[in-house]
Amino acid sequence: MDNIGALNAFVQAAEARSFTKAGQTLGVSSSAVGKAVARLEERLAVRLFHRSTRSMTLTPEGALFLERCRRIFCEIEAAELELAQLQGAPRGKLRISMPHAGTLMLPALTAFMRRWPDIELDLDFSDRFVDVIDEGFDGVIRAGNVSDSRLMSRKLGDFHLKLVAAPAYLAARGTPIRPADLANHACLLHRYATSGKLEPWPLRRPVELPTTVIANSVEPLIGMAEQRFGIACLPDFAIRTQLAAGTLVTVLDRHVRHTGMFRLLWPSSRHLSPKLRVFIDFMAERLFQP
Repeated sequence: MDNIGALNAFVQAAEARSFTKAGQTLGVSSSAVGKAVARLEERLAVRLFHRSTRSMTLTPEGALFLERCRRIFCEIEAAELELAQLQGAPRGKLRISMPHAGTLMLPALTAFMRRWPDIELDLDFSDRFVDVIDEGFDGVIRAGNVSDSRLMSRKLGDFHLKLVAAPAYLAARGTPIRPADLANHACLLHRYATSGKLEPWPLRRPVELPTTVIANSVEPLIGMAEQRFGIACLPDFAIRTQLAAGTLVTVLDRHVRHTGMFRLLWPSSRHLSPKLRVFIDFMAERLFQP
């Protein structure tokens, strides 16, 4: 392999933590990847990996070198994309991590796919903590503020949590007037997938909620609320259609106080490629559009 090829072999091996998987990605044998990395280590006079029969991890020098290599390949990709942009629309693979609730953002995502058909979306839906840089994502969409100085961010929009139920459920069980009334209702609760803790309802005066159902994803809670199984606390962007159709209605509005925020984050060291730029602009414009 040439120098660029050796660097690419190293990057693929570092991201996959495997010579075999790196070889499959590159279309070469695992031994070819191993030899390329060995020659690279010899030329640099430094060990890039700690290797054993069971695992392969980066050395501190390897981690530093990986970040530099990613910058090199990002610059190469940016140069290619800039030239491609002169000849046509942004194109190429765009790897984005989204929360599980991101499946509820599909209208905006499908609209983006129709607008930019030459961009291949590689979407990872997960609520776990994602290291944007080390895991090779172009960007991530997450709720909350930014605490990583290595990342740039752009606000995509605000959302609000609402307490909702089906009209037929309220007709049968009564409409709660005060938060304390929830003690006599079926409550559909959400558990954070990452921490395992129950998501608190944003009531001005907290109350102990009876548990009917617990789910670690928003989608089943929406369905169960529509099917008259109880009251759920859900983000407004996820239930816009149900509220408009009247299959769900809000309750205790004046007792609920919540504003959340979604941001798109990307590595500050990475050139903002045309494909990522149009994705950021499009999602900021369309994600929370009614």
